[in-house]
Amino acid sequence: MFTGIVTDVGEVKQLRRGNGGATLTIATAYDTQAIALGASIGCAGVCLTVISRVPGAFTVDASAETIACSTLGDWREGTRINLEQAMKLGDEMGGHLVLGHVDGVARIVGRRPDGDSVRFTIEAPADLASFIAPKGSVALDGVSLTVNEVDGPVFGVNIIPHTLSHTTIGDAGPGTRMNLEIDLIARYVGRLLEGRGGR
Repeated sequence: MFTGIVTDVGEVKQLRRGNGGATLTIATAYDTQAIALGASIGCAGVCLTVISRVPGAFTVDASAETIACSTLGDWREGTRINLEQAMKLGDEMGGHLVLGHVDGVARIVGRRPDGDSVRFTIEAPADLASFIAPKGSVALDGVSLTVNEVDGPVFGVNIIPHTLSHTTIGDAGPGTRMNLEIDLIARYVGRLLEGRGGR
């Protein structure tokens, strides 16, 4: 489990595809010798398991399902990605509870200055729109964000200067695809209502 607070921006150094899946080696500023084999790392919001590591880089596998549900199929060698190590009990909860289970791919449809921040307008997949609420939380490429407003499948978020400079969102613009994870509570409330026939 994660909090949506990015702690490093890594870079895909090697990418091997095969049998629908992929193996990726990601360069990082983390002390990789302190990362246990089998540990989970959020990679642009996707929870991936470390299968090997060398100084300055770690390697993960991604299944065909993960690739199909995320932007991972767009990644190439040189792609920069937000990284977050799994939280430990007692860690500060700086963002919100993020599972690293991507629900779908959203797309930026607008970007404009808004004071010292930047206002992004995001289009979510239609089947996820009902899970996004004003003042609720979403994770975009692993970054915990507060929703400002919602209009159908489109919602807005403000990105402060620190987030712009310490995550890949600063480089994003209209047309950029981003991994979207809806709020954990919204996920279970939606499932509960579905089980009651929508009542």
